[in-house]
Amino acid sequence: MTIIMILLAVVGGAMLSIQAAINGQLGSQVGVFKSAFLTFSVGALITALLIFFFEPKHALTLLDVPKWQLVGALFGVPYIVIMVLAVQRIGTAIATVAVIFGQLTMSMLIDNFGWLGNNAIPFSTSRIGAVICLGIALFFIYSSSKPKTAAAKKTGLQTGQ
Repeated sequence: MTIIMILLAVVGGAMLSIQAAINGQLGSQVGVFKSAFLTFSVGALITALLIFFFEPKHALTLLDVPKWQLVGALFGVPYIVIMVLAVQRIGTAIATVAVIFGQLTMSMLIDNFGWLGNNAIPFSTSRIGAVICLGIALFFIYSSSKPKTAAAKKTGLQTGQ
């Protein structure tokens, strides 16, 4: 079951990259907030249908849980807006790796300190090594993209575009 969940998470990550690339293009044409609004509107509609047809009954409702747990819903908005803005300016790969770097770093802090009601999983050499490797990957992806982006802008300026 663990392998299936890891594979599903990888597929989910791939879908986020596709969404970021599409939303970046859409945001540049219709606006960042309209693109984000579309994402959340369609997402809300699909989620409502999934709840209606597939969600099993639970002992608690959204009104019964501790209110701080509802705040998590607010964090999706900045993520979508930031990605729409970032992809337009730095590309899908850099934006995605930067997001994953932020996710991994914060996830390890949450795990280590047991924040937000999660079980504590202490830092280890391999976990810290993973963050360092991802930071190095971000540096190399950024570095390899920078000259091409600068050259493309320079070429565009020379041709009058």
